[in-house]
Amino acid sequence: MATILVATWDGGGNVPPALLIAAELQRRGHTVVVLGHPRQQVDVEAAGLAFEPYATARPFSAVDENSVPRLIGMFGDRAMGADVVDSAQRHAADLVVVDCLLAGVADSVARTGLKYAVLEHFFDAYLRKGWLRGPLGLAMRLKGLRPSRRIDEAAVSIVAAPAELDPSAAGRHPENLRFVGPVLDAPAPRATDARGILVSLSTYRYSGMARVLQRVIDATADLDTRVIVTTGPVVDPAELRPAANTELHRFVPHDELMPHVEMVVGHGGHATTMRALAHDLPVLVIPMHPLLDQPMVGKAVQKAGAGRVLKKSASVDTLRPVIAELLADGPHRAAAARLGAAIREADGRSAAADLVEAAVRNGSALPQT
Repeated sequence: MATILVATWDGGGNVPPALLIAAELQRRGHTVVVLGHPRQQVDVEAAGLAFEPYATARPFSAVDENSVPRLIGMFGDRAMGADVVDSAQRHAADLVVVDCLLAGVADSVARTGLKYAVLEHFFDAYLRKGWLRGPLGLAMRLKGLRPSRRIDEAAVSIVAAPAELDPSAAGRHPENLRFVGPVLDAPAPRATDARGILVSLSTYRYSGMARVLQRVIDATADLDTRVIVTTGPVVDPAELRPAANTELHRFVPHDELMPHVEMVVGHGGHATTMRALAHDLPVLVIPMHPLLDQPMVGKAVQKAGAGRVLKKSASVDTLRPVIAELLADGPHRAAAARLGAAIREADGRSAAADLVEAAVRNGSALPQT
């Protein structure tokens, strides 16, 4: 059996797929250690995994106000890379799984000659055409890092997204790239009395989230259905004015709620959107940040016929008919169910673990068939 390190960071949707893959590898008998920011310790250990906080990396928390320079500093942090290399050497690691955004870590691991895999926790199209070509990717290059090169040099780059929705899948891509589909827990069967709307934005701090949540609450106030709003760690439920049909919660696991609702209103985060589709639920996407993957995710879902996209500034009057449309029966339900069946069949967690094991054995992923 192998010793595998997983290098992650305190974000939002990037964490669950990393922990699910780590847990699957541990279930198969491998020794797995997860490295991350101190705030992640509770979630990592709750998943039954060993945790090591970065010893010298810059402090970072998803619930803080994080400016672009602060993000640049974290993603390109060579001290974080040194922490990972030190841990890999102490544990005699056979392979390091690196979050695709941690350019400083990937560079340090590659320069040391350690074997590594990259986990892409959103669309490859966004990583290559958005992030790497945008301000953050430029900043990494100005810091002397080569994120594109390090991703392409990995033993395998695992894309936790459906090839059907990711625009990259149809074109040419590097030989080490593998699409495994969303990495999720197997969804529970739908309740026969499913009724209602789940509204959930991000666990990461974006400006204006409370205002958007309030407009959604106001837009759904007259609907004859329950509206479950999970605010997460950033928005205090006390900031919101609930309607008679609103249930406010700080946190409830989405997998517990989704079998009991009929649609989801979200920000287009990859993890939440793919989880909704895995439950056969149509999605209204309201992106919180124009430069992140959220608009691309929303457009892909809308193009597939499984949801709609509205701007963050959408008014109550604009939101109301779109939510009513998605709550009703229609072709969007069949489209969401078709995507859901494909996501469940792909079993991204097992497929990703297979690729990591192949990289440990062979130094690269198995040939694609």
